[in-house]
Amino acid sequence: MTFFISLFNFQSYPSAAESTKVNNQSKIKVPDSVLDITKENTYPNPTQDLPYLQPSDLAKKLLETADVPIQNPDLIRILNESTIQTTPTQFGFRATIYLGQWPLSYESTETNINWEYKQANVNKFDNRGGNSPQKIHYIQEDEAVIKGGLTSRINNAEEVQKMMMLTAAKKTELPLAFETVIGQGTKKDRVYNVAPKKLGYLYAYAPAVNEKGKVTFGEVYLEFKGSKVRLKIKNITQQGIGAWIPVQDHLSFKFVTTDTPR
Repeated sequence: MTFFISLFNFQSYPSAAESTKVNNQSKIKVPDSVLDITKENTYPNPTQDLPYLQPSDLAKKLLETADVPIQNPDLIRILNESTIQTTPTQFGFRATIYLGQWPLSYESTETNINWEYKQANVNKFDNRGGNSPQKIHYIQEDEAVIKGGLTSRINNAEEVQKMMMLTAAKKTELPLAFETVIGQGTKKDRVYNVAPKKLGYLYAYAPAVNEKGKVTFGEVYLEFKGSKVRLKIKNITQQGIGAWIPVQDHLSFKFVTTDTPR
């Protein structure tokens, strides 16, 4: 057998509900106050799509021999790049190859969207001395960098993030990234009216998905018995984990008027 492995006093106007719980039965309804700024954003965010990696025929056969589900795209990629040649004459041949400890899969237990995760901008207009309504619209005053991340320490954090983002993106059908940027000078034409004798504040918030679940870890071995080969998983453990994952190129707006400065 041969084998090769590559391994205040104020008035507020309708805004987004602060959070939305996600389930698998219904499609997410994006609030009217949440706008897509992809075309207007002066900072071109790179696409963070992580398409599901299709296992090769060999990888698929190996994955079917494992006792636990394996979803980690990095581990699947290694299996895809592997070549194993067996011959029936190697009767009685036995070998075990250790591939390392891996996060094998992620199971989501709860997904929520906070439409006002972090404030990205505020525009204001003082119309206390005015006698007629004045218009205000959104313009990004300074570049805003919105970062998410895991809520606790965990081994193989980058691989865990990939699996969590794949799961959250599939459930929400929203463009997600652990970091997104709103460029200075980004504008939206939607107009808000500031009444006479009032101050107007237009707040812009970056939304984010709060993903919670558990990660399954295990030691991965390639086990050879004669001409047969299988994946053997040992020392399986699970760990709870959460993450905040910003929604890319989207902003939630809240317009407030008040008699005194905020």
